[in-house]
Amino acid sequence: MSAAEKLTPMMQQYFEVKRGLPANTLLLFRLGDFYEMFFEDAEIGARLLGITLTKRQETPMAGIPHHAADNYVTKLLAAGKKVAICDQAEPAQSGKLVKRQLTRILSPGTTLSANQLDAAKNHYLCALSLDKAGLHAAWLDLSTGEFRIATDAHPENLLPVLTALDPAELVLIEGDLGRWQAAPHEQHAVHALHQFCAPRLCSELPGYHFEVTGGAKTVMDALGVLNLQGFGLANGHPALGAAGAVVYYATENLCAKPQNLRSLQEYRSTRTLLLDPATLRNLEIFSSTRGTRDASLLGAIDRSTTAAGSRLLERWLAAPTLDLPEIVRRQTVVGELIAQPSDLAGLRELLNKVRDIPRILGRLQNRLRNPRELGGVKDTLAQIPAIMACLDLLDAHLVGTHGGETSKVRARLTDLPKLRELLAGGLADELPNDLADGNYIRAGYDAELDRLRSLTTDNKSWLAELERAEQERTGIKSLKVRYTSVFGYYIEVTKANLANVPADYIRKQTTVSGERYVTEALKLKEKEIFSAEEKSLARELELFNELVAAVLDESMTLSRTADALAELDVLAGWAVLAREWDYCRPQLDEGELLSITDGRHPVVEQMMKQERLGLAGSYTFVPNDTALSADDAQILLITGPNMAGKSTYIRQVALIALLAQIGCWVPAKACRLGLVDRIFSRVGASDDLARGNSTFMVEMNETANILNNTTDRSLIILDEIGRGTSTYDGLSIAWAVVEHLHRSAERGPRTLFATHYQELTQLAKHLPRLKNYSVAVKEWNDDIVFVRRVVEGAADRSYGIQVARLAGLPLSVIDRAKTILTQLESEDVSVTLPSPQARPKKKITVAPADDSQLNLL
Repeated sequence: MSAAEKLTPMMQQYFEVKRGLPANTLLLFRLGDFYEMFFEDAEIGARLLGITLTKRQETPMAGIPHHAADNYVTKLLAAGKKVAICDQAEPAQSGKLVKRQLTRILSPGTTLSANQLDAAKNHYLCALSLDKAGLHAAWLDLSTGEFRIATDAHPENLLPVLTALDPAELVLIEGDLGRWQAAPHEQHAVHALHQFCAPRLCSELPGYHFEVTGGAKTVMDALGVLNLQGFGLANGHPALGAAGAVVYYATENLCAKPQNLRSLQEYRSTRTLLLDPATLRNLEIFSSTRGTRDASLLGAIDRSTTAAGSRLLERWLAAPTLDLPEIVRRQTVVGELIAQPSDLAGLRELLNKVRDIPRILGRLQNRLRNPRELGGVKDTLAQIPAIMACLDLLDAHLVGTHGGETSKVRARLTDLPKLRELLAGGLADELPNDLADGNYIRAGYDAELDRLRSLTTDNKSWLAELERAEQERTGIKSLKVRYTSVFGYYIEVTKANLANVPADYIRKQTTVSGERYVTEALKLKEKEIFSAEEKSLARELELFNELVAAVLDESMTLSRTADALAELDVLAGWAVLAREWDYCRPQLDEGELLSITDGRHPVVEQMMKQERLGLAGSYTFVPNDTALSADDAQILLITGPNMAGKSTYIRQVALIALLAQIGCWVPAKACRLGLVDRIFSRVGASDDLARGNSTFMVEMNETANILNNTTDRSLIILDEIGRGTSTYDGLSIAWAVVEHLHRSAERGPRTLFATHYQELTQLAKHLPRLKNYSVAVKEWNDDIVFVRRVVEGAADRSYGIQVARLAGLPLSVIDRAKTILTQLESEDVSVTLPSPQARPKKKITVAPADDSQLNLL
């Protein structure tokens, strides 16, 4: 007999499902109240989940309760596994093999369950392909239905937004990841693409899934349209191959076509401010250096009360707009809300009761349904009339501005009174999370359900009466009528009372403490009870599905209303932020100026206050001014000691510009900004040893990216360029970088350049658009006091030894350093150094761009 013939029918069923699954997928196979894993899956699952690995007939097994499956699946997904769910497709019947089928494959990019998603974060599945025409991308948030495509001849323009979106899973053409890794070193864009993909979960598909023609057909079928012209797209758009691959992959994992795709939008890098991956990291836009949302810019400015609002803010930060009217519109709404604090407070209280409609609809449309999802729709609909009334009142209070921008947001809200009343009348006040628990339809909503429930209630009364009567008939006062899901209803008698058991009792089971019995009357009543409960649950499910259908009929209207609520939530949160921290409305235009009066760092300021809570005194963040212009003060060269605040200052300028361009008010007394097309930053020290890159190589890679991609409308912040190598090499590189950014033209990118190379300050004599600034300090008894003020003029020295003293270096080291510094500065190279031979200080001259001679001592 072959191995296949030895398999039981159930295990044959298991292997039929298992054979069709992608690699790295664990199969959860439903057996009664458990999901079981077998063989290697069981060994892997037991190790990752910390559950017991058992064996039956030498077959490794590991099981999890079906009602707690979501929590276990979350752990498997976090471990980088895919999970296939095989469910029972019919009730179990004695002596018959239960029909089972694959219901969905869960992967990090296609999961939909609420407890497997971060409510405040978008969750993207992204497909990528690269050819001679450029990089093509499609990204889909299956939980909300957001679907976008993009193509760019220059991958470096598309990678910044993809990095900001931080997809949970990538879909690639088979073999592409390896080819990108092995590409020649001069193919910088390909290596950047590999660097983006390598840390993420990558799933591969054959190349034909990325063909444009087939992809367009797949996308049109998913959207239910005959062409894509209604979305402003040609059917031959080169990114439709990636879009088709995303839809195909999602369909395979859902085991059904996604039902919540309604539109497809094109992303274009020319319409957004770009922030490269290094800048996102250096400025801590989405996460801090510790990898948390706290202490990031996103964490500092998110005052949203809804999950959808937090996700919208994340999207705005990922792709800041260059659309000036849109920026002004957002600013205006914030201003109108700030002007009416009492209305703002009332609005926020109402928004706090709004539930996550986009994701609820996504689950309902894709067959993940439970009573609490409908309860979320009911709760939200109950708030819409009050929110609309609140906005009407706010608009009426805006004297002289009736019909302002806030009223336009209000016009996008739609009240659905019939659906609201239907859900309020149909759903119970307390809703279970599982349909199998029942009692989610309100009493009085349906006469037939009420009748079936009364039968169940009458039967339970009958059981209580039976227990009382049998206690009286037998004289056994401890006799109980009980129920379990395995044995049904039974009469329980303890061992001490077995002698009093009547002859008509039929023994059902022996337990440690006694015996369990049934009677003919109890068996008949059990059938009645089960029949009534089964019919009651079936009727309740039928009514539930009718309510779901009513909600889905209004899904487009609900989605539009949810989008408006999310936007209102973000802008109302910004109004609270602006009032709390005294933010101002920035003035934006198409000009070249970046002017900030009393600017502050939005994250550091908040952290300083938190650190001072509970302590005596008040916190103080020292504000500073900034004046940059592409054709005047283009480069500010900032010198001063470590710890004085140079890095904080240049970062805060970049963050204020970013906040202004997403429509947020900014931490300053006044601000004017000519639109920025890109923000670049090179700060801090980090390495990438896994790819053979030292700290200095990372620094040079990031600097090269800036110099090769900047435009006259860019904003650049550079901190300590050249510090990763020898003094003269580093100084030379920093010098050349400054000259390159200044160029010989009449304008250049607005740049903040912080450095310890005092020699660079001489460049102000020869580069007309470079201005020297420094962070002021005060000296007292050989100590320094940080003033935190940025003032015009170069610093006279770096005060490194004084900072070293503050750090706690031994006094002997400090004193010796002073002696060495004095002798080096006097060019007395006879000083005894710890090295075998003192290296004399060199006197060099460097020719600047205009060929005049500058002395570097």
